[in-house]
Amino acid sequence: MRRLFPLIIAAFFAGPLAAQTTVQESPYWADQVATGEMPAAADRIPSDPLIVNLADKGRDFGTQGGTLHTMVTRAKDIRQMVPFGYARLVGYDHDYVLTPDILTSYDVVDERKFTLHLRKGHRWSDGAPFTSDDFKYWWVNVANNPDLSPSGPPEFLRVNGEFPKVSFPDPLTVVYEWSRPNTHFIPTLAQARPPFIFRPAHYLKQFHADFTTPEAMEEKIETMRVRSWAAMHNKLDNMYKFDNPDLPTLQPWMRVRGNANSRFMFVRNPYYHRIDSHGTQLPYIDEVEMTVVGRGLVAAKSNAGESDLQARGLGFRDISILKKGELEHGNYRVFLWANGTASQIAIYPNLNYADPEWRKILRDVRFRRALSLGIDRRMINRALYFGIAKEGGMTVLPQSPFYNGAYRAAWAQFDIQQANALLDDMGLTDRTPAGYRKLPDGRPLAIIVETAGERQEVENALQIITDTWRDIGVRLIMRPFSRDTLRNRVYSGASMASVWYGWDNGIPTLDTSPDYLAPRAQEFFAWPMWGQYFQTDGQAGEAPDMPDPIRLLQLSKDWEKATNRSERRVIWDEMLAIHADQQYGIGLLSEAPQPVVVSRRLRNVPEVAFWAWEPGAQFGIHRPDEFFFTAEGGE
Repeated sequence: MRRLFPLIIAAFFAGPLAAQTTVQESPYWADQVATGEMPAAADRIPSDPLIVNLADKGRDFGTQGGTLHTMVTRAKDIRQMVPFGYARLVGYDHDYVLTPDILTSYDVVDERKFTLHLRKGHRWSDGAPFTSDDFKYWWVNVANNPDLSPSGPPEFLRVNGEFPKVSFPDPLTVVYEWSRPNTHFIPTLAQARPPFIFRPAHYLKQFHADFTTPEAMEEKIETMRVRSWAAMHNKLDNMYKFDNPDLPTLQPWMRVRGNANSRFMFVRNPYYHRIDSHGTQLPYIDEVEMTVVGRGLVAAKSNAGESDLQARGLGFRDISILKKGELEHGNYRVFLWANGTASQIAIYPNLNYADPEWRKILRDVRFRRALSLGIDRRMINRALYFGIAKEGGMTVLPQSPFYNGAYRAAWAQFDIQQANALLDDMGLTDRTPAGYRKLPDGRPLAIIVETAGERQEVENALQIITDTWRDIGVRLIMRPFSRDTLRNRVYSGASMASVWYGWDNGIPTLDTSPDYLAPRAQEFFAWPMWGQYFQTDGQAGEAPDMPDPIRLLQLSKDWEKATNRSERRVIWDEMLAIHADQQYGIGLLSEAPQPVVVSRRLRNVPEVAFWAWEPGAQFGIHRPDEFFFTAEGGE
């Protein structure tokens, strides 16, 4: 079977080229154009730009200009500009359909041969041509260079141990080909954190040993005070971190130098590939200013009107103060977007925990079911979400075609008697004087739940759970860490249990891979080492050694080979049923609204939408490059 994705500028995405008028010059770069430092706008964009017809999307045509102010809580979160900009080889449109973006088109043959077509005349943000050489540099000189990539190319490019044959027929064509289907290839390119299978070769070659003399390289290493050329290259080459202002980009905004540690500025990419059908180059907004503030200050500063667009750092508990500010000040609106994660809060017992005695307990499904039955979700919902959230275990949301209410309800009722019976059946009948159960070796049954310490509702929920678990003889000890420390502890097996969101993608479709339900990635906190084993092809971690996780892994592989949607639906249902039964992630609630603060001057921000990391990159899928400011506020 051959599927073609030609350059079709379709409704809801782009308009006909005939609708284009003369490409308008950007006032922001007018001086540089006048002095000859920069080509005119018509010469900066590709000869076949992506032309967006905003009227077909139900949006207003905007004008260029303005600075968008937003906040982050850590300096490293300037990387959020990559999801925010959402320039991808292939991206999701607002209907969650994969569509060419940076690519002009792509051809797919039997899900195993992918031909990527680039836009003629497309340029990096510094004006250098963007061609297949940038893909070749990454594949040959980065992904397959043992100094830069000791583990080899990324896992999504491996199919049954086989990496693709990659070829570069001409400057505008790249071909990836496997002997077997790789259903993950195109969706992975659209991720919030994409793999970036290309690099600005013209910039990075000066830091690569294959292209620089040893003498020149030694001088660069000494200047940058790094151990080796590989360390220097990796430091300068991180397209997701967005922390090197000199690294050219294809995103709508590029970082500029001279930023303070608490304020970062991004300016419009003069060579960006998207224009509207009136001939105006996107993005409409000239500058994005990111200010680093304390996590506890995001809501207060949003209330004071210090952010033009804000969702990160805000939670359900902030809605009341934000709504109050909306009424009092009138300079912003508060939208309540549906949350796309499978669960607002989920507890993950670590089946790979380093303590052998505890590992036995955590791997016993009766224990995980008892923990779930010992949670009063209705109390948590009323206390934290005014009863608005949906109570139940972790599963896909009703908007997904795979939703089954029985999976949400499985082991999710509050039943102290049944929970105690399960723990008694495990033989955990001895108790301490305080009433807590004991492990077989005599230690108190105290489960340590580690958190990232970023969400007050998580700590509040755990406080409520502490009281109800006491009634089943289980002591809960909450231990906060930084996000990075928490992840490292989980991945290494040092964490007994952790709390995080549910699956990022709570709204999978018939074309969504269920790989995140299988032990294929360390990011699922219930089985990090099994995930490591899969991700490294057995070079790290541990092989799964429990029947149901092994079955999940096989089902995920079966999905990749399935030839029709009905087979894939059956596979999805079985995997979701296993999770509901086994309680690898103990979900509490879902679908609590995400507040989004929007300046009254900011246009084209959807009032009704999903807030989801995958798919869609949070704001990214809603195309912030199409947002614009008006001179005055209004409804």
